[in-house]
Amino acid sequence: MAGLYHTSAFVSRLLFLLTVLSVSLAAFAFVLQWRGGLPDPSTRWAPDDDPTEFHGMGGSKPVRLSDSSLSGCENILGQSRMPSFPYFKDWKFNLESSSGSDLKPKISITTSTSAGLEQILPWLFYHKVIGVTNFFLFVEGKAASPNVSKVLESIQGVKVIYRTRELEDVQAKSRIWNETWLAGFFYQPCNYELFVKQTLNMEMAIVMAREAGVDWIIHLDTDELLHPAGTSEYSLRRLLADLPEDVDMVVFPNYECSVERDDVKEPFSEVSMFKKNYDHLPKETYFGNYKEATRGNPNYFLTYGNGKSAARVQDHLRPNGAHRWHNYMKSPKEIKLDEAAVLHYTYPKFSDLTSRRDRCGCKPTKEDVKRCFMLEFDRAAFIIASTVTEEEMFQWYREHVVWTDKALIRKLIKKGILTRIYTPMVIIQGLKESGVFASVVASAHRNIIKEESLSSTGNRNDSRYPHITDTFPRKMGRILEPQATARKFLEFSETDRQAISPQSPPGMDGIHLHKIPSVHNSS
Repeated sequence: MAGLYHTSAFVSRLLFLLTVLSVSLAAFAFVLQWRGGLPDPSTRWAPDDDPTEFHGMGGSKPVRLSDSSLSGCENILGQSRMPSFPYFKDWKFNLESSSGSDLKPKISITTSTSAGLEQILPWLFYHKVIGVTNFFLFVEGKAASPNVSKVLESIQGVKVIYRTRELEDVQAKSRIWNETWLAGFFYQPCNYELFVKQTLNMEMAIVMAREAGVDWIIHLDTDELLHPAGTSEYSLRRLLADLPEDVDMVVFPNYECSVERDDVKEPFSEVSMFKKNYDHLPKETYFGNYKEATRGNPNYFLTYGNGKSAARVQDHLRPNGAHRWHNYMKSPKEIKLDEAAVLHYTYPKFSDLTSRRDRCGCKPTKEDVKRCFMLEFDRAAFIIASTVTEEEMFQWYREHVVWTDKALIRKLIKKGILTRIYTPMVIIQGLKESGVFASVVASAHRNIIKEESLSSTGNRNDSRYPHITDTFPRKMGRILEPQATARKFLEFSETDRQAISPQSPPGMDGIHLHKIPSVHNSS
């Protein structure tokens, strides 16, 4: 009986100790969480360092955006109960912080644009996310209007250059005019004029990049997004940092968007299907499915197919047309990336037909459009937009641009010609939901109102446009003005080859199909 009593007492004491221990642990955990000692699961996506910085823009390791993490992106974008890109929830850009001087390599993008904020802001902040620190924007048209340019000027790392008479006078002194490699594009309208203008702007951007301590410079249009595939961090900075030091230039083959609807409003957020570049496909796959992939258009791509390039900023660097860079004093070492690409959103909206038509004054004839456009599809689109009714134009757009044949899409995806790329649209949707774009516009708008209230009289243009001598350092003249000694040396170096223009992908002309094993077996 005594033994039973002792056993019962022991059990009672044990239960009491366990109860006290459990209560103590619970109280300890409560105190720790109340004092901030335990992480809140709801904030697990918050950055570890400065909450005002995006991953990839500071010293911390960028967010991993591997293919596996994006496998459900299509579902995420379709669900309103969760943010489409939780990594950026409640994040803000600190516009007063440094422009990334501690980041290596430091990357810049230069562009010539007349687009509006609805296109430029997603383009710009997307590239900030993947590692670009400096932007040199040569603006005119809508992009140069006060409501747009003032917003752009307010963004850290952005330099806005207006096409003023002063700028044109400086560019008129460029050594390019005395050389032969761009001469074939001089004094022609529309696309040719734009090509020359882009090249001259790229030349100036090189000087600004050097002044800013930039390591790499890239020329992109505002309808193009860099896609740094092949890096675990989805980081352009990581991609360029991993290159051998002797590499001077890197070519990004371009993929062309393939829209599936005729009512696209925001291409960066709505388009996920792209046609792969020839350089990223087996030859037998490319040529074996060429006809189906082309769909009756003049070429495999609607527009260009020779990609864009990045150049290491160094002595004697020069543009070689809008698609490439070169060097006055040496033959640069150039490599082509086998995974990373430029995503080109060409003709994603029906209105692109009329906007291109309105920018050029050529006659809608087969002969005259050759003066304006370098590529066959641009010529055909211009003629259609200039000669038929809107209903007929819409039908033509659906037949030649929009992909409506679901069976063909499935087949070409299976073959590897078409591919789904979700990362850019998820990033841009996340940026939009985080309020970055609205915040930048609202802040700039307040500054515009303040400036207008302070300004009373005087020439608006004088106060609005910075002087070119302020924008560009004095040594700009030494680069732009013809130099007799340098020119004499260049006569002995093979650098006067023609600038690389927009070029179509390889066509079927001259291809011996019997040499391609799988052509006759494609299905």
